[in-house]
Amino acid sequence: MLKEFKEFAMRGNVLDMAVGIVIGAAFGGIVTSLVNDVLMPPIGLLLGRVDFSNRFITLTGRHFDSLAQAKAAGAATLNYGMFINTVINFFIVALAIFLLVRQVNRLRPKPAPAPAGPALKECNFCFSSIPQQATRCPHCTSELKVA
Repeated sequence: MLKEFKEFAMRGNVLDMAVGIVIGAAFGGIVTSLVNDVLMPPIGLLLGRVDFSNRFITLTGRHFDSLAQAKAAGAATLNYGMFINTVINFFIVALAIFLLVRQVNRLRPKPAPAPAGPALKECNFCFSSIPQQATRCPHCTSELKVA
């Protein structure tokens, strides 16, 4: 079993996936900082000095000045501001991955066109594809007009 696990772990796909996960986690931290520290403050300022990370609704009916106070009091809250930050974070990550995959696909060599097979025509009786030079359909055995 240990030998099988070693073979599994040393496959190229598993190692590639592990590297991708580690880089993705680091990239996620960068994007989270970009959203929370760079993008959201100007957006909050434009919307009337709103700090989205501190936007919440208490489910207990009590009022708290900050999310930290509500959490310290053990109040149940709906943290819609954090949700907005997370959605923006997701869209930025998705856009970055899309742009990266798009660029990698552009750099890949284009596949060679498939070799041209024999020219085909359609049988007038059974509508099967048959070679251009055929004088009789191999599917329905009808005689064909020679072009």
